Amino acid sequence: MKALLLEDIHTSSQEVFDDAGIEVLRRPGSLDEDDLIAALDGVELLGIRSNTRVTERVLDAVPHLQAVGCFCIGTNQVALTAAAERGLPVFNAPYSNSRSVVELVIAEILALARRLTEKTERLHNGIWDKSAKGSHEVRGRTLGIIGYGNIGTQLSNVAEALGMRVVFYDIADRPAHGNARRMRSMDELLALADVVSLHVDGRPGNAGLFGAEQFSAMKPRALFINASRGMVVDDHALRDNILSGHIAGAAIDVFPIEPKAQGDTFESVLRGLDNVILTPHVGASTLEAQEEIGRFVAGKLTGFVRQGSTALSVNLPGVQPAPLTVGTRVGLLHENAPGVLARLNQTLATTGNITAQALATAGELGYVVTDVDSTTPEDTLDKLRADANTRWVRTWVPNQVV
Repeated sequence: MKALLLEDIHTSSQEVFDDAGIEVLRRPGSLDEDDLIAALDGVELLGIRSNTRVTERVLDAVPHLQAVGCFCIGTNQVALTAAAERGLPVFNAPYSNSRSVVELVIAEILALARRLTEKTERLHNGIWDKSAKGSHEVRGRTLGIIGYGNIGTQLSNVAEALGMRVVFYDIADRPAHGNARRMRSMDELLALADVVSLHVDGRPGNAGLFGAEQFSAMKPRALFINASRGMVVDDHALRDNILSGHIAGAAIDVFPIEPKAQGDTFESVLRGLDNVILTPHVGASTLEAQEEIGRFVAGKLTGFVRQGSTALSVNLPGVQPAPLTVGTRVGLLHENAPGVLARLNQTLATTGNITAQALATAGELGYVVTDVDSTTPEDTLDKLRADANTRWVRTWVPNQVV
């Protein structure tokens, strides 16, 4: 089995794939549709970061592909519904880089509040500008967090340790950490926050979430940070509010259009503005985060092809079976319809004793993993494949190397 890893995925993944007997092919950058299809010839596993797009056309062209790993948080670069329809699990790293993003945001809050980028630029230009004008402490200021998930909650805790007040808004019912206060609406948060930081996901409904109306609702001279998704913010509206002085400064790590490769030209309407920090999508770009992401996602991919685990898959029902020690494991991805489990068990019971079983459903799909204490004959598997509700059938044996 072969895995293709793009976009400089950390070498910590190598040991995981080596242990599973999987050959690894690496490419330093992202690939467009045609090049990706060509590169996936003879490849069963694909690892990407944020710049490679796995479209429905790509999936149609590579039916032999077994799983996709997004070595990052976001998965909107993959046609998730199309992948699910083809029985292709997609995995990501929802937790591994949270601390790195939080530390970047904290650094940006401090730098913006003290206008450090302007100070250092002037010194590099030989200008001594020792002034307190426009510089503030963050202690006692209010941080408004929009999106209170893994990153938002960690940011909340660290900001409070710096003496900041924290308010947050999230469409999900999430518990407050520390002394943070939930806001009933985004407008309520914007009216209070001295710093607004976005930490929402890349679902289509979040496109254009923050534009001219939201900027106008912010407190005069507030600071703005986006380390979530580029498509969430109207950068033209942000530029207008920076130039008017309504927004005192901003830090942006993600952009609607980002260069594909190292060294490519970067274009943005935010270039050249005072007290605006622009970073090239490096929120998760610490050695610690990338090392952890490499191990984590590689483990999810190998866990699927070696044991049938779909735990933390973003598009298939999540099943995490216990390690297989004897007999055969049969994995059945099926349409979520009455009678499938009964027919499966009746068929498998003719060849051996069922020793363990785990089932999960999600929407139109169900996934069941069944352990049998004996070898399952091919004609039995053929009966399962022939069932009208079956999407695919796979088998595993103990200590399988793929």
